[in-house]
Amino acid sequence: MQFTTDEAETLERILKWRRDVRHFKADPVPGKTLSRLKNAMTAAPSVGNARPWRVLRVRDRALRQAVRDEFERCNANAAADYDDTARAEYMQLKLAGLDVAPEHLAVFTVTDPEAGRGLGRRTMPETLHQSTAMAIHTLWLAARAENLGLGMVSILEPAEIERLFAVPEGWEFSAYLCLGWPEFTDDTPLLHRVGWQENQPTDWVVR
Repeated sequence: MQFTTDEAETLERILKWRRDVRHFKADPVPGKTLSRLKNAMTAAPSVGNARPWRVLRVRDRALRQAVRDEFERCNANAAADYDDTARAEYMQLKLAGLDVAPEHLAVFTVTDPEAGRGLGRRTMPETLHQSTAMAIHTLWLAARAENLGLGMVSILEPAEIERLFAVPEGWEFSAYLCLGWPEFTDDTPLLHRVGWQENQPTDWVVR
């Protein structure tokens, strides 16, 4: 398969405009669009073709509220680690889209899947989690190509999320994602824009 220059430029624009979205509209995401996003995750690479990611579409309001409460607890603990000046800056950041995003996805990694028969992970078992991360990134790009926004909520305690969702033994929490139509788009990451942490260029060091 050969791709055109225009297609390469489209991918470059998708990469540039991919953002960790926190501000959502409440409008629902059509079922056909969600199906395309699921198919995109299916196309993601994985070690030994193990496909270790497991995705729970969180519709239950009580579960969503429990995740929201856990975020608030962890966020308060995180804020307490900063000095007064940095804490004030931290508390101004919007770090989750939990209240408005129409779709919530809890993503887990199976740590010893039968699929793949152990290929490629004997000396590097972390490649299972890396595979899940690649599937999430594939979903992120596909969502952006659909003009959707995706945001990752990382201020959560993994063991508590595993308990809340009563997942099987061997499932480890990887990510909690908010998905929906963004209120606005901006090609500058929030943390860069507000001065918390600017983007740094990637360098390839020759050895």
